Amino acid sequence: MITDTTLNQEDVSTKTEKASSSVSRRMFVGATALASAGFLGASAWGQDRSEQKAGRTPPSSSDPGPENQPLLKENPDSNMPPFTDHGNPGPVWFSFDLAPKRMQGGGWTHQVTQRELPSSKDIAGVNMRLTSGSFRELHWHTADEWAIMLTGKARVSVMQPDGKMFIDDLGPGDLWYFPAGFPHSIQGLADDGCEFLLVFDEGAFSEDDTFLLSEFLAHTSPEIVQKNTNWTREAWDKLPATELYIFEAPLPDTLEADRHFLGANLETKNKYTFRMGSMPATTSTPGGEVRIVDSSNFPVSLNIAAAMVTLKPGAIREMHWHPNVSEWQYWIKGTGRMTVVTTGAKARTMDFNANDVGFVPTMAGHSIENTGTEDVVFLEMFKTGRYQDVSLNQWIARMPDKMAEAHLKLAASTIRMAPQSKELVIKASPTS
Repeated sequence: MITDTTLNQEDVSTKTEKASSSVSRRMFVGATALASAGFLGASAWGQDRSEQKAGRTPPSSSDPGPENQPLLKENPDSNMPPFTDHGNPGPVWFSFDLAPKRMQGGGWTHQVTQRELPSSKDIAGVNMRLTSGSFRELHWHTADEWAIMLTGKARVSVMQPDGKMFIDDLGPGDLWYFPAGFPHSIQGLADDGCEFLLVFDEGAFSEDDTFLLSEFLAHTSPEIVQKNTNWTREAWDKLPATELYIFEAPLPDTLEADRHFLGANLETKNKYTFRMGSMPATTSTPGGEVRIVDSSNFPVSLNIAAAMVTLKPGAIREMHWHPNVSEWQYWIKGTGRMTVVTTGAKARTMDFNANDVGFVPTMAGHSIENTGTEDVVFLEMFKTGRYQDVSLNQWIARMPDKMAEAHLKLAASTIRMAPQSKELVIKASPTS
């Protein structure tokens, strides 16, 4: 759950320091090679699997040559995969800490799209920072935009085709959703502005390729602009000659004042924001909790569904798959690892840290484990209006005894020791 205490200023400072050191550690390995190859150390399949199955390190695993120890420490399961891994299902990991920032006066932005994570054809992500008062320029784009506030406060506005405008102030854990083609803006508030994650329902989306108010006016002849607006040529000459994109500006009036200005043009029926961080958990277990937001409780979010998952130390996001769409993840807090199993016995395990992105192909079985000492918090994102998943435990529980015994080669008494219902999150066992 994201709250002001979860993502407070101390977290921001810590994150900034970690990001700085993480970039210097990770960049040297060659992000593109890592993403396209999928993972480091494919030679692990030359090792003695019987040694691995017995819990011992095979003698053939020694590496007397050069190694990037900081990277290996952060991604041990990538270089030395579990013996159950097999083949190459394609890249399932990237990190925003490997993506270059576009620096502007007033903030920055960087992105992880299909160009950085080729497997992700449905979803792209953008991480953005706005200082106090600074704007992400009024704009629109070809993709639907889902967003979550990570730190600070922001004011957002969006105008519908009928001319009514929605405007609201947001804090950590709050969401917004803007349909494709609806013009909108984002402005940082308070003392330190804000940082947020944007998610788009186009894998090849680029934050550098949006429709901007400044460019629309700068590249329309002054004669047309004058006829359209009644502005003089002198007024046109004062308009921005190039894109503003992210820029500094004074803080706005109060939210009440801006809403009062809109009067009858204020949109009150459609709600384009949602308080995800403070909503009751959809599912809560001793191992953690899950909050699901889709079109059933956030009606404007027609093309993107999400789940915020919290795992306590040692807990797992149960073995499951999604029958309708691929999964794009953003890791907010903690450390963990994910195993993905696809067709043809292809399986891969990868380690994750805060600010990393994960990907799971449509219908691929997967599980996620908290391997650290603090709670893990991550987002599951989907290009769909409704969240769906299938629980392995629940499926097995529905099998009659003889069906289950025939497939699993276990006694029914053993099989029924597994959870008999979907738990989403399973706590650490006493022996783990």
